[in-house]
Amino acid sequence: MNDPIADMLTRIRNSQLRGKSTVMTPASKLRAWVLDVLADEGYIRGYEKVTGADGHPAIEISLKYYEGIPVIREIKRVSKPGRRVYMGVSDIPQVRQGLGVSIVSTPKGVMSDANARAANVGGEVLCTVF
Repeated sequence: MNDPIADMLTRIRNSQLRGKSTVMTPASKLRAWVLDVLADEGYIRGYEKVTGADGHPAIEISLKYYEGIPVIREIKRVSKPGRRVYMGVSDIPQVRQGLGVSIVSTPKGVMSDANARAANVGGEVLCTVF
């Protein structure tokens, strides 16, 4: 697998299309950090580290719905292995005039675009969520 973040986002997207309440993904620190931001912003209920059926560590993500409709309407990967996207603090985009969130990997950790602006740090824009 070349892009584990894109894989996790696709698993979330596909599970929400099927109406699943949880989804499993292989565990990694970066995935957990991205899920921390999604949970803090209210896009998922939370996640739990478990052992998968094959014995490898995994993460079980609890998806969030509102009146039967997924809370995450759109989730897109911005920076990819073939084309990394780095932005300074003044260039970090607002998603849908501030209704959505950009997840940014900064020297101070993985955080939302609003937290990155407050901390006055830029970095790699991992994905956008609306």
